Amino acid sequence: MSRFWSQVVRDLTPYVPGEQPKIANLIKLNTNEHPCPPSPKALAAIRAELGDDGARLRLYPDPNADLLKAAIAKRYAVAPQQVFVGNGSDEVLAHIFMALLKHEQPILFPDISYSFYPVYCGLYGIDHRRVPLADDFSIDPEDYCRTPNGGIVIANPNAPTGYPLPLPAIERIAAANPASVVVIDEAYIDFGGESAIPLTARHDNLLVVHTLSKSRSLAGLRVGYAIGHPDLIEALERVKNSFNSYPLDRLAIVAAVAAIEDEEYFAQACRQVIASREQLIARLSQLGFAVLPSAANFIFARHPRHDAAALAAALRQRRILVRHFKQPRIEQFLRISIGSEADCQALTDALRDILGA
Repeated sequence: MSRFWSQVVRDLTPYVPGEQPKIANLIKLNTNEHPCPPSPKALAAIRAELGDDGARLRLYPDPNADLLKAAIAKRYAVAPQQVFVGNGSDEVLAHIFMALLKHEQPILFPDISYSFYPVYCGLYGIDHRRVPLADDFSIDPEDYCRTPNGGIVIANPNAPTGYPLPLPAIERIAAANPASVVVIDEAYIDFGGESAIPLTARHDNLLVVHTLSKSRSLAGLRVGYAIGHPDLIEALERVKNSFNSYPLDRLAIVAAVAAIEDEEYFAQACRQVIASREQLIARLSQLGFAVLPSAANFIFARHPRHDAAALAAALRQRRILVRHFKQPRIEQFLRISIGSEADCQALTDALRDILGA
């Protein structure tokens, strides 16, 4: 700890991302990356933008990313003024916390959810309260309908559990909190959930966040967006233009547009992940694992007779990475990303060997 650190830095507990190892030939099932490559049209768009000599890279990108906003608006039948884009959904969420959630009353989010939420609260000095999940790890919407708050943030499907929240429950929360912004973080919605974006037409306090890192296979380009009432979007634009006017580079913009427009490839890739997820759930169930219901590109599983940390370590010895959280209530669970068919088979074979099944 340096004497030059500000008090904000001294008090921070930073987010810890999933391991990105430098070791070759590992099977990575720890960071929820898509097993399929990006849309070929996205790759072609990058090559076209680069040209033969890459001369366009000497020029700044469009600070408003209007082409991307238009593509997103068309995809979801909203106006471009209802779309905000940023450098991954993490940056979008960071601006949301600063622009819309920094109020006198504490904001609410589940006690088991995306671990970046409390980090943003620490960074921006936002009071918060963690709302316990039910015993089955589901979210009870009534928990968010009877408490005064400065805003609500819910990941749907929830992470790391994978549990989906139905649209009527989200609408109930939005309607019960007309004075608060309700943020629905839909990073995994395309793998089996139902998006709340249509509800933004009826609730001006509802903001929905998406990323291209998961279902569009573009984690390496860092593109995220939010959709909501223009007044909410204007607040985000004001913060963004006081922080970084050029959050998306030229290659990210054109690739994201192509990926958004390639609906056929997107739908097929999502179907593949969903099918692989259900097959993996069946295989792990046969090995004695209890698996929570999942609408994401990962599963959350525990074995009643084997310690989760020990299982994760044994898998790592076999060059397979999964995610283990040392957190109360979930320390005996493993979060396992849905990989390719070969990845899932290797995982199953390794677990069968470890368990002696």
